[in-house]
Amino acid sequence: MAESYTALSVDVGEDLLPLSVLLHQRGVAHRIFEENGRQVLSVQREEQAQAVAALYQAWRAGQVRIELSGEGQTASLRSAMNWRSAPVTIALILLCICGFLLIYLRAPASWVAMLTFTPFQLTDGRPVFDPVEGQYWRLITPAFLHFGWLHIVFNSLWLWELGAKVERVMGSFNMTLLFLVIALVSNVSQYLFGGPSLFGGMSGVVYGLLGFCWVAPWLQPSWRIRPALTIMLFMVGWLVVCMVGLVEAVGFGAIANAAHLGGLLCGGLLGGIFGLSSRLGTR
Repeated sequence: MAESYTALSVDVGEDLLPLSVLLHQRGVAHRIFEENGRQVLSVQREEQAQAVAALYQAWRAGQVRIELSGEGQTASLRSAMNWRSAPVTIALILLCICGFLLIYLRAPASWVAMLTFTPFQLTDGRPVFDPVEGQYWRLITPAFLHFGWLHIVFNSLWLWELGAKVERVMGSFNMTLLFLVIALVSNVSQYLFGGPSLFGGMSGVVYGLLGFCWVAPWLQPSWRIRPALTIMLFMVGWLVVCMVGLVEAVGFGAIANAAHLGGLLCGGLLGGIFGLSSRLGTR
């Protein structure tokens, strides 16, 4: 919507789906998103904002009853709203799929070399690395390269699980900033640790989002994004297993451990900064 008016700003955990269904039925165009730890409903006209606010109060007071017709329709609408609320996360997943297809479909090596941290040429089937000269996009683009089905599926699922939650709380602009900073730190960490080499994947960013989701809610409890303890233990346990070399020993190939650790630490630090900033801003 070109211009919008805020009708509601409620707790992020409140379920506004029934109200949204009713507004759709009445032809009231609106958008629900999360901003600064609050759930915001905006409409196109100022008089609509007043009417929606009054309808919400009447609904919560029990004066208006909203019944959803059909569980399948409800689930479908909820799913559509969830997808629309995290456009940056979806875009990142699609870019990862494109990076995977470049390798899976055996695109020319020069195409892949445009996205790697260090440019390279193939000589006798082996990469020969060239110096980086002002090609700053390379600090970010290795995150989109994926080298196998397990790699792309694992990263896409975790990116959606963690990234969508963060984006709904922080907003799309902040989600973009988080991605850029975490990707940069994780890629540079891997380069400093391993030198010129072919590495890639979104897992450094995934670990960064994991660290963000774990730390930020300690400082801003209204952000309900902390993963379950079992998930945290699994992800950190997998990181440790990779770092001690067990994954490579069983034939899964080289793992960008420095990118994972750098991303995790960077995400945790950003979680502390954003969480504390939000906490102080709401006082």
